[in-house]
Amino acid sequence: MGARGAPSRRRQAGRRLRYLPTGSFPFLLLLLLLCIQLGGGQKKKENLLAEKVEQLMEWSSRRSIFRMNGDKFRKFIKAPPRNYSMIVMFTALQPQRQCSVCRQANEEFQILANSWRYSSAFCNKLFFSMVDYDEGTDVFQQLNMNSAPTFMHFPPKGRPKRADTFDLQRIGFAAEQLAKWIADRTDVHIRVFRPPNYSGTIALALLVSLVGGLLYLRRNNLEFIYNKTGWAMVSLCIVFAMTSGQMWNHIRGPPYAHKNPHNGQVVGARPQHQYSELQFCLLGIRNYV
Repeated sequence: MGARGAPSRRRQAGRRLRYLPTGSFPFLLLLLLLCIQLGGGQKKKENLLAEKVEQLMEWSSRRSIFRMNGDKFRKFIKAPPRNYSMIVMFTALQPQRQCSVCRQANEEFQILANSWRYSSAFCNKLFFSMVDYDEGTDVFQQLNMNSAPTFMHFPPKGRPKRADTFDLQRIGFAAEQLAKWIADRTDVHIRVFRPPNYSGTIALALLVSLVGGLLYLRRNNLEFIYNKTGWAMVSLCIVFAMTSGQMWNHIRGPPYAHKNPHNGQVVGARPQHQYSELQFCLLGIRNYV
């Protein structure tokens, strides 16, 4: 019984194969080739992404901020695939550009990048780079950018939105403000570590040493301490210092630059010499006299 049933089953399978549509085989072959091609393309993208991340990590191990020209910008920032965020500072640091704001912004950007590079949370999801105008003029033209410095965030997917451009005119470019903006855009929180500044301590120590040495040398004749003219000059110096433009900047904390609404040019906003009402009065009295 079993021997007779086996040939009958083979004849039935042969009939089914003969009844299959003749156009189904090319379709199945095309589908198979498409799956193979898609699998190969996905593997190629993964290899390309791994190479890009490996190169960025190598650069980051050397410097916290790596410089980019047009070719590197298009390869590592604009071209997919990309699974990392990139914070780019567009600047003009060459001496002939005479951009003092760019140098100040570069110092804050360097502090922020170093804080991220040497933190325990450092990973390959966030990188810092810089494009100088003289090294990447084509990048500025491609982005229709005519001012510097400018900070932009390039997300892992999609094009940058309006919020991905840092509002430097309104907030300023302190490292702490940049870190807060990066946390809003990338969910990466950076704790800013500033290098110790001993200039104030050294200046105070020198002043104390100078005063102490002067008092020691004049220890037998200290009548100059009761000199009214000397104390008047010291008081005037303190008054002028407290009413100067630098003190106004320290108290008000205005932005470093602002955009002209008429021509769109970004210019410095912090006054270097901000005369107060008292100074105007003093100047008026001096001119009158």
